[in-house]
Amino acid sequence: MAQEFTFTVNGVERTTTQNKPLLRYLRDDLHIHSAKDGCSEGACGTCTIHVDGAAVKACVLTTALAAGRNIVTVEGLPEDVREAFVYAFGAVGAVQCGFCIPGMVMAGAALIAEDPEPTEEQIKYAIRGNVCRCTGYKKIIEGISLAAAVLRGEKQIDEDLERGDDYGVGKRAFRIDVRKKVLGEGKYPDDIDEIDQPGLTYASAVRSKYPRARVLSIDTSKAEALPGVVGILRAEDVPVNQVGHLIQDWDVMIAQGDITRCVGDAIVLVVAEDEATLEKAKKLVKIDYEPLEPVRNIAEAKAVDAPRLHDSFFAFGNTVELKDNVCQSRHVTRGDAAKALVESAFTVTQRFTTPFTEHAFLEPECAVAFPYKNGVKVQSTDQGAYDTRKECAHMFGWDSEPERVVVETMLVGGGFGGKEDVSIQHLAALAAYKFQRPVKCKLTRAESLAFHPKRHAMDGTFTLGCDAEGNFTGLDCEINFDTGAYASLCGPVLERACTHAVGPYKYQNTDIRGFGYYTNNPPAGAYRGFGVCQSEFALESLIDLLAEKVGLDPWEIRYRNAIEPGEVLPNGQIADCSTALKETLLEVKDAYYAHPGHAGIACAMKNAGVGVGLPDAGRCKIRVENGVATVYAATSDIGQGCNTVFLQDVAEACGLPLRCIANGECSTENAPDSGTTSGSRQTVVTGEAVRGAAFLLRDAMVGIEAGKPAPDAPVSAHGDGVKIEYDDGRAYQLHTQELVAGQGMHPQDPAAAIKALEGCEFGYVYLEPTDKLGADVPNPKSHICYGFATHVVILDDDGRVSEVYAAHDSGKVVNPISIQGQIEGGVLMGMGYALTEDWPLKDCVPQARYGTLGLFRAPEIPDIHAIYVEKDELLPVAYGGKGIGEIATIPTAPAVQNAYRAFDGKLRPNLPMVDTPYSRARHRG
Repeated sequence: MAQEFTFTVNGVERTTTQNKPLLRYLRDDLHIHSAKDGCSEGACGTCTIHVDGAAVKACVLTTALAAGRNIVTVEGLPEDVREAFVYAFGAVGAVQCGFCIPGMVMAGAALIAEDPEPTEEQIKYAIRGNVCRCTGYKKIIEGISLAAAVLRGEKQIDEDLERGDDYGVGKRAFRIDVRKKVLGEGKYPDDIDEIDQPGLTYASAVRSKYPRARVLSIDTSKAEALPGVVGILRAEDVPVNQVGHLIQDWDVMIAQGDITRCVGDAIVLVVAEDEATLEKAKKLVKIDYEPLEPVRNIAEAKAVDAPRLHDSFFAFGNTVELKDNVCQSRHVTRGDAAKALVESAFTVTQRFTTPFTEHAFLEPECAVAFPYKNGVKVQSTDQGAYDTRKECAHMFGWDSEPERVVVETMLVGGGFGGKEDVSIQHLAALAAYKFQRPVKCKLTRAESLAFHPKRHAMDGTFTLGCDAEGNFTGLDCEINFDTGAYASLCGPVLERACTHAVGPYKYQNTDIRGFGYYTNNPPAGAYRGFGVCQSEFALESLIDLLAEKVGLDPWEIRYRNAIEPGEVLPNGQIADCSTALKETLLEVKDAYYAHPGHAGIACAMKNAGVGVGLPDAGRCKIRVENGVATVYAATSDIGQGCNTVFLQDVAEACGLPLRCIANGECSTENAPDSGTTSGSRQTVVTGEAVRGAAFLLRDAMVGIEAGKPAPDAPVSAHGDGVKIEYDDGRAYQLHTQELVAGQGMHPQDPAAAIKALEGCEFGYVYLEPTDKLGADVPNPKSHICYGFATHVVILDDDGRVSEVYAAHDSGKVVNPISIQGQIEGGVLMGMGYALTEDWPLKDCVPQARYGTLGLFRAPEIPDIHAIYVEKDELLPVAYGGKGIGEIATIPTAPAVQNAYRAFDGKLRPNLPMVDTPYSRARHRG
């Protein structure tokens, strides 16, 4: 007789004969999904539960070891505890992507049960085993402290905050997704199970063991004979065996006889009835290889005798033949940099290197696909539903009928750029369509680390000059990126690194050359900052060297050169009225000068929107459903809070309370394409589209109160940031003051007026033109707008970062609750980039696990002061809001470097930095 293991889960006695990780029992057998599977290595803490009152990671405890124990998950917490955490985490802004949050709640609740009045240090220690990649921990620490105060009776739950009767732009908006994320009720793709999809099967790829090897033979016979195996797919089963975000160079599967390009390459896709059978079958697949010498780095890729890793690729309807390993190149020039530098009073030149870095989002990639109509539907975690649809449709050969693929974006457990490319969505879709069964395909944490694109490693040399007074004169640089095995977004990321290498200053002579090289390393692509973290690290470090030559201090030389409204940026664009770089410098001035020899400073700018002449439309439709203005825009909220921002835009335009506004399904079937969550674009680009649709709705509501009938057909309009017109050509009249938050015209009784518009639909498209790179115009408009920032990093006497002052110009602050956590999370990510995070490779094979990536934990964080600057004069679009997601991480690394140089006089041009307390601890580890 099989041994039985009995324990209590949320007050109910449970018995099983299977000895397996408790996390798998909770999720697979009991369908308890608040405990998340972030790593199954005991490293991330997303699966934290209570065992006999103590916080324990469910992935490292087995059912056998749990026997006789009392187990509690978020679902089993007392109701007053659950409500205290919902309110507290929402009130302080502790929730972003949400994947870590149930684990944080359980760690915090265990501490509060032990000590009802915990200190900040106790809270940090209690969550030391839980990783948050979004918030920087500060808001989570504040949330646990507030929850404790509520449970002690010292603070009261403000029910009005979550109810959101006053939910407009600039108001403290309780994020729309807080409750379902705190309580673990929201669904990420991995939370979809057999209850949601009867007959669900499971798929996983057998992946290459070698970064570069010829696949000599593939034998799947034993695996196919295993009972429970649905089938095995190979390259020959794929209609079009290449995908790619912009450039189609990424093999869906490597065919027999072909050569692998990285260790993540899929060879075959195994589909089985259950996960246990799936793992057995994968081990039965026999693949013979001929290992080949890999191309390890940029220098090897450049070599004359280097093997060419790609003969060609397909992009934008054309096949491009390659002669070498250069994937993409860019050349950005203005003025005469060579002449300006020769004539400069002072110049500095320095080589800088930065490493690959891993996004380390908490949720590994997962997708569920099933047959749907005449194609397939994919429920996914990604950064752009229409992008995923395009790539999957291309794989099927359905480029002319992409609607056969429907993509629905579920909750997304963090992205930071790492979920812009398809990873498993296309594999799930292929299996679902081939076998006509629902299929779940997900990556283990190890597979995710090896496979998805990283931040590009950079090797660059920069020369900056100035005149005798310290005014910048010119910049020359060459930026070399390692883009790994596949292009991903090499071109746009390289372009952004080049265009932003000049910094937020006023000089006109630049010569910037950028090259992205194929190697056999894991691919590199989008990452928060989109190439600018690399080039700005170099530029801002150079500025301190130049300041020393001139005889100016680092704050003064930046203030002297800082861009102001009406002045010309180095790319030729005229800085708009909202530009507030100097204001951010003034905000941190006192902190900088208060810590001589211990302070470093750096500035940054970051575009909002795709720009550079590419079409970048925001699209939205609002449909009145059951008396609720339901917002449809196919945009991914990856934790930055754009879904809440959109509802605030509607509340501001229409005067509606939150109970009368909602987000509709984010899918390619029901929502218009509003672009990728990338380029800090959603608040501005989609936000303006939402506001435009909301104005149309508001007009109809006012009309109802004036006795006019409801529209009998959809109402639609479009605008370009200057003028608006209906789609039938009529001009749309709008008073200028309505573009400013707090000055709009509303119906007298919005909640009543909207009920009379049941079933009505209002649509808007926002497309503001920009100029292409190298446009032959005096002052090209490269981007809709820019955000600006200045960070100051303070070291203590031991050389550790004690404080960071992060001053940001992100235009109108749409949600004061959210922006601070965005800034704090960005700062901590930038600190990791500077000091602790690395992605070691040995002959192109990753050597790190999640727990060894060098991620900061809660006890290690400095005191981060998030400061935001709002000018009186703002941009007319999107109520003046600008993106904060990317720029928050850009200035931190150079500010850290400059702080250490002030501290000990040593320049540290390579990341992660050496000869710091953090590097010494890293090497000991």
